[in-house]
Amino acid sequence: MKLRRRKKFAAEVATSSLNDIMFFLLLFFLIVSTVANPNVIKLLLPKAASSQQLSKKQVTLSVDANKQYFVDKQPVSPQNLEEELKTIMTGIEEPTVVVRFDKTLTVQDLVDVLQTGAKLNIRMVMATSK
Repeated sequence: MKLRRRKKFAAEVATSSLNDIMFFLLLFFLIVSTVANPNVIKLLLPKAASSQQLSKKQVTLSVDANKQYFVDKQPVSPQNLEEELKTIMTGIEEPTVVVRFDKTLTVQDLVDVLQTGAKLNIRMVMATSK
């Protein structure tokens, strides 16, 4: 008795490359979704003859290695720092102070300066080098 195998043709779909395609599509849509901002409404704004500018003045506070304080290159004593910052920041919408601090000073000196800014509700930004 001779047994013969049936040769039946079965159709197959090669899906090995679909994984790569789906990965690239997913990556493309993730990148595009981070770049696109859906909350932006494009408007043509009217023109005005005079414009009002908000005063966003940045003040630089520098402290050198000898603990000498400078507000915009003007020497200030540490005791008068709070009063000086208060007078400079009057009338400014979002007061911002760029703090330039010597790296040899202690962290406590930096915290004292930052507490002064927090007391006056001033945004303090630390300047660093690369």
